[in-house]
Amino acid sequence: MPELPEVETVRLGLAPALEGHRLTKVETRRGGLRVPFPKNFASRVTGKRVKTLRRRAKYLLAELEGGETLVIHLGMSGRMAVYAQGAVQRLGQYVYGAAPAEAGSGKHDHVVFETDAPARIVFTDPRRFGLMTLVATETLEDDKLFAGLGVEPLSNHFHADYLAAVLKGKKTPIKSALLDQRVIAGIGNIYAVEALFRARISPKRLAGKVRAAEIALLAEAIKTVLTEAIAAGGSTLRDHRTPDGSLGSFQHHFQVYDREGEPCPRCDGPIKRIVQAGRSTFYCPKCQK
Repeated sequence: MPELPEVETVRLGLAPALEGHRLTKVETRRGGLRVPFPKNFASRVTGKRVKTLRRRAKYLLAELEGGETLVIHLGMSGRMAVYAQGAVQRLGQYVYGAAPAEAGSGKHDHVVFETDAPARIVFTDPRRFGLMTLVATETLEDDKLFAGLGVEPLSNHFHADYLAAVLKGKKTPIKSALLDQRVIAGIGNIYAVEALFRARISPKRLAGKVRAAEIALLAEAIKTVLTEAIAAGGSTLRDHRTPDGSLGSFQHHFQVYDREGEPCPRCDGPIKRIVQAGRSTFYCPKCQK
């Protein structure tokens, strides 16, 4: 499943084609994804201008004029491709190809947006675990999708003092605590593993037993890993691509994730894999205590 850096990379790629632009045509190719589309979905968003495009946790939020926000979750395999039309093929820092006639007509192309950029945006999701819905903007933070989410790890609200407060007394392993979206919004398995390695903390340590000095290192490691991953376009392990079709490259910079049996880049000890809450965890037992 795409984690925060992958979703943020998608947001950055979509913004030049969506933010400030009007949705001139919207077409759905089925009744829904993991849940049905809202009633009259296409007609409710067609003709609306996208005021802002932001991210909350692993969700994309396109605030529309008229009081509704388009909420998008990529699920396990969802991706959004942008095709610029006519002479407008360079939008911001992204360069897109012109839309071929068949763009948006594939078996797994479920939603097609046309904007006045002009651009065509195609939502593709082979497994259909994605989500696309509409929520009243003024009640967005109270919606069941967002109520109770923790702070954004790249915001000013996330720091060592906050992390120490939410981890205090927790009897779950520190890695599991980092994946709890009520604690921190958006961190997934890959980046929790990488941040713990950089902070030299064993993923098996109980969250409430991590010392204050270590928490400070961990908070900084989380911000650094996420920032570096976004700069690299995210991690492409299977399905993730940026909206212009290119692959993310942060997977080439993993220090421990998916490197079972390889030497630790810090101490040369063997990297070990364990399973925690059904998820693979990679770490160095020699230098992560």
